[in-house]
Amino acid sequence: MSDNYISITAASYPATRMRRNRQTDWSRRLIEENRFSVNDLILPIFITDGNEKTAIDSMPGVYRIPIDQIIEYVQEAKELGIPAIALFPETNASLKDDKGSEALNEDNLVCRATSLIKNNIKNIGIITDVALDPYTSHGHDGLLKNNEILNDESIEILCKQAIIQAKAGSDMIAPSDMMDGRIGLIRKELDKNGFKNTQIMSYAAKFASCFYGPFRNAIGSELNLSIKSKKSYQMDYRNSDEALREVSLDISEGADMIMIKPGMPYLDIIYRIKSTFKMPTYAYQVSGEYSMLMAAVNNKYLDKNKAIIESLSCFKRAGADGILSYFAIDAAKLIKQG
Repeated sequence: MSDNYISITAASYPATRMRRNRQTDWSRRLIEENRFSVNDLILPIFITDGNEKTAIDSMPGVYRIPIDQIIEYVQEAKELGIPAIALFPETNASLKDDKGSEALNEDNLVCRATSLIKNNIKNIGIITDVALDPYTSHGHDGLLKNNEILNDESIEILCKQAIIQAKAGSDMIAPSDMMDGRIGLIRKELDKNGFKNTQIMSYAAKFASCFYGPFRNAIGSELNLSIKSKKSYQMDYRNSDEALREVSLDISEGADMIMIKPGMPYLDIIYRIKSTFKMPTYAYQVSGEYSMLMAAVNNKYLDKNKAIIESLSCFKRAGADGILSYFAIDAAKLIKQG
């Protein structure tokens, strides 16, 4: 049977004409290998304590949403069929310190927004980011001492942060800090505190990347990063075997889902991870990717709608089960329109 298969696929022109199946719309739809749908979308939302939504200059079309407007914004996402949202806070500079103390405030911006959404909108997943960078005066994901990011001491705080988010109603904890061993310890603390059904989406393969620039501007964490880069804890973008090791460790520690970040420049990583582990695998189409596409759109180099669908479909082709994207609302509307 194997020999027959080889002889069939080796048939050449004119017997084999690959274009036959591409001639009509109905035929192209029949042979689609991957299909992108609204069920693949997660909407990242920047939240603020301000009174009005504010534009993010580095991300055209994206806004910081005031907490008193968050219900309306999330309701739109739900009505479009988007399964989940992810919250990222713009923390007031006066609340930041070198220890990220505001991360442990049970009445912080993320906790208030999470509770508000949970109490007013049903059947949409709430994902909360576990990391210290929105809360530290130095802008890093962990504690900084003597120009070193402390691993174990940072995890102690991250575990407490995860618990207060779960208490506020978070459905899924998403550690994006890249500290070694944090997934297992967070899982242990969640279970011990009665949150055994709270999911963990691990940013297991998060690369040190220039594509995060607009995000850091959006949450105000970029100001003091020159003190020390994040390369001592985020991955080297030249490595892929290392990503497999990181993912393997996080799975063994109890991660329910895996995140790769950034997205489009790392489609090979998505493919390798999905093929190797067969785990629910997600990609983050990060702020720099969004801004890059929007710059081309605003200069009329690209068609926005086509760029959205093509770029998101590429993640599915690579093996992603879902995508965090600032285009989520636009994409959901396009899908609804058919």
